[in-house]
Amino acid sequence: MTNSAHDSLWWATLPEDLKNANRPALAQDLELDVVIVGAGFTGLWTAYYLKQKSPELSIAILESHFAGFGASGRNGGWCSALFPASLGKLAKLFGPEAALAMQDAMHATITEIESVVVREQIDCDWERGGTVVLARTPLQLARAKQETAEWHSWGYSTDDYSFLDQGHAKDLVDATSTLGATFTPHCAAIHPAKLVRTLANIVERMGVTIYEDTAATAISPHLVQTEIGAVKAKFIVRATEGFTSLLPKQKRIVAPIYSLMIATEPIPESVWEIIGLRNRETFSDHRNLIIYGQRTADNRIAFGGRGAPYHFGSKIDPEFDRDPQVQNGLLDVLAEMFPVLSETKVTHSWGGPLGVPRDWMPSCGLDEATGLAWAGGYVGDGVATSNLAGRTLADLITKQSSDLITLPWVNHKSPKWEPEPLRWIGANTGLRVMTWADKSEDKTGRASRLANITKKFLGN
Repeated sequence: MTNSAHDSLWWATLPEDLKNANRPALAQDLELDVVIVGAGFTGLWTAYYLKQKSPELSIAILESHFAGFGASGRNGGWCSALFPASLGKLAKLFGPEAALAMQDAMHATITEIESVVVREQIDCDWERGGTVVLARTPLQLARAKQETAEWHSWGYSTDDYSFLDQGHAKDLVDATSTLGATFTPHCAAIHPAKLVRTLANIVERMGVTIYEDTAATAISPHLVQTEIGAVKAKFIVRATEGFTSLLPKQKRIVAPIYSLMIATEPIPESVWEIIGLRNRETFSDHRNLIIYGQRTADNRIAFGGRGAPYHFGSKIDPEFDRDPQVQNGLLDVLAEMFPVLSETKVTHSWGGPLGVPRDWMPSCGLDEATGLAWAGGYVGDGVATSNLAGRTLADLITKQSSDLITLPWVNHKSPKWEPEPLRWIGANTGLRVMTWADKSEDKTGRASRLANITKKFLGN
């Protein structure tokens, strides 16, 4: 199967031993303590922490393609404390104390992953340079100041979230029209495929078996069916994220929304002296339609964004991993931000589906009566959130009392997406609103009321 997992910069720059670590498919029926469906970050972190807490557990992971095939191996490489639902939304749903506990757990998760990277000696180009989000119009500047004030109103200090004036912002990243920025240290730039592929090797050494080329065809209490055989288990963890819609009766659980990326050729140091990003800060700006970038360890820019359409019926197809119009648009944005890159070549383009729940609220949980556990709906912020999910699921499955199992996202049930064609209309209308809003705001200098209304249906 052609797929952009193999065409991404991350796959192309994997060491050969990680690239060639192929694993056999399931060959017979099995009976285990825990079976995990999906060998991405969620499934692998869950296995990692389960084995730490209860080494005696028999655990297998079923993966339809190969470990790290999905978003875990081809994302933007932000290991970030971002959580898709805002503090305000969390407080409205669960109360202010629960909202703060959720965000504090996200902050702590970056440190937890960093400790694993050091302890397990994982070479994943880890650089904790933080995130700078530029304000490049007066309207974006007002948003940046408002966002910083909002964080501080919750009790966070400038050590966590700060507003940068024009001079300090341009010291970090010198993009055109920069007026200021927000900055948080709670993010590391990583090579995601190195992390996920190494993590797969680590859990195997801990005694977990990973079966690749083994697609689950149905999940039911204590049973996973595949085309090859059946796996019985006391606990079953669904860790399928953007590919959940491929399972029977799961098309409305999360919507697979595509995010696309490009990567440049290596950029000379003389150009980096102009651009900045000396600490490999991840970067974005305060527009409505999301963009995201990082300076890679080999001195490229990996740059991505939303803009690809949602496909009718929650369809997933390798052909959707590329959209020349969207990816050419990403290059245009990059060149507009950094004119010095106008002649720089793009060497890689790829993409893939994210898992988006109807209320933009990730969740993890366990139904003890059926043994069915799940985690996901990260809306593109899953590199760190999946680690928190893995630790939480490990505590739930091993019945350990902890602060993690009391977090507000545990056992949250998002409403289902609307049936088609309403799902297609709604998802693509939201995309077009955000695209139109950026153009309108650039032209008028006024905030888009329609975009603000749309955001109320998302994470705000």
